[in-house]
Amino acid sequence: MTTPALLSRLRLPVIGSPLFIISGPDLVIAQCKAGIVGSFPALNARPQGLLDEWLHRITEELAAHNRAHPDRPAAPFAVNQIVHRSNDRLEADLATCEKWQVPITITSLGAREELNQAVHNWGGITFHDVIDDRFARKAIEKGADGLIPVAAGAGGHAGRLSPFAIVAEIRQWFDGPVALSGSIATGDAVLAAQAMGADFAYIGSPFIATVEANADERYKQGIVEGRAADIVYSNLFTGVHGNYLRGSITAAGLDPDNLPEGDFKTMDFGQGNNAKAKAWRDIWGSGQGIGAVERIEHVADRVDRLEQQYRAARARLGLG
Repeated sequence: MTTPALLSRLRLPVIGSPLFIISGPDLVIAQCKAGIVGSFPALNARPQGLLDEWLHRITEELAAHNRAHPDRPAAPFAVNQIVHRSNDRLEADLATCEKWQVPITITSLGAREELNQAVHNWGGITFHDVIDDRFARKAIEKGADGLIPVAAGAGGHAGRLSPFAIVAEIRQWFDGPVALSGSIATGDAVLAAQAMGADFAYIGSPFIATVEANADERYKQGIVEGRAADIVYSNLFTGVHGNYLRGSITAAGLDPDNLPEGDFKTMDFGQGNNAKAKAWRDIWGSGQGIGAVERIEHVADRVDRLEQQYRAARARLGLG
């Protein structure tokens, strides 16, 4: 398996997944300083001009950290681009990312050859998230450098396949970087992802319950108190199937056990459409791994714990 150079010196083989609304500069900078990849959706920066300010701040703060701590430099950061046809900001967001030479681009809901080429032209790499082997093959054919198989149990938009199944199928033909997503909340699970054939663990929900996350305090507490049984899989809210906290659905006046079917045609990422933002503000996405999240804490402390668990798991298996 080949690992891109900029990902070869992470403190842990972990990429913090981009969380709609929740991921902003505070969370990303804290994740990168802690030694894991931090990321955010470009659409979180609203209006579009705010993206330039965010990338300026992230770039400058991480550069300052690296000057002050040459022995433990920050991890690179990533920006998530929604490639769905309704995203009328995509070209402007890409231009802003080119200005700041964003090192990693994560693409979702569509793979475009010209986007991958644009990122390569400024020296960046691309990962594409996929829910099955068919989409994985399309992404690589169109020039993606790496894959993010989104397995059953992942927070937000998620697939239905077992992580064992999807990683095994991808590894039959692809030897590039793979970041596995789906219920990963402990250092043991990070090691398990590697044992299955992934290079990195893609972790989202545990970082909702952090001081730096831009989330309602009730949301953070819901992550701490929630268990796997509290997660509901539905396509009602955005038109694409995803996992959500049962309590937030109930609070919105809906019956989580009798939700109507959504419609993919209603998905709209246009600048003037706030439906998706409202859905994710009121209906809270979460993965099934939250039973392992015991408290709200700083990102640095959460990463410390992940590293301790990861090293302990390696030691139990005699891996050093």
